[in-house]
Amino acid sequence: MRRLAVVLVLLAAAPGSAGAAIVLQQGIGGVRLGMTQAGVRAVLGRPARVIHGRNDFGPYTELRYTGYRVVFQGNATATAVETTLPRERTSTGIGVGSTRAAVRAHVPGVRCEGPLSTGHCHVGRFVPGARVTDFFLRAGRVTRVIVGFVID
Repeated sequence: MRRLAVVLVLLAAAPGSAGAAIVLQQGIGGVRLGMTQAGVRAVLGRPARVIHGRNDFGPYTELRYTGYRVVFQGNATATAVETTLPRERTSTGIGVGSTRAAVRAHVPGVRCEGPLSTGHCHVGRFVPGARVTDFFLRAGRVTRVIVGFVID
């Protein structure tokens, strides 16, 4: 559970929908893991808020937009991107508002953990350096989606 928290604790808020797609293990809304801050700004525009901080893994920067959050652990390139926007969908139509059953049926290789009404469903393994796409659930529906690298 610590690995899950590490990836996700850092991450929701951007104007346009640049790309309007969740690409498993790669990115959301045109923002891809590994992009620079300048690259993210070119896709999403000026962030509503920029947060600089330090955690157990070193310095980080968050660019927050309406409906998106992009994290740069180490400040160099994007290590996680999150959305809370219902318009962002996978190629099979899964995103915020989808049911747990729909996630299980339409996301290849997904594994769900926790109670049926809460918990999360993810693609990928929680091992250092791996990419993970995580669908968080509340009341049996997806409330946010994160694509990111597992830090530890």
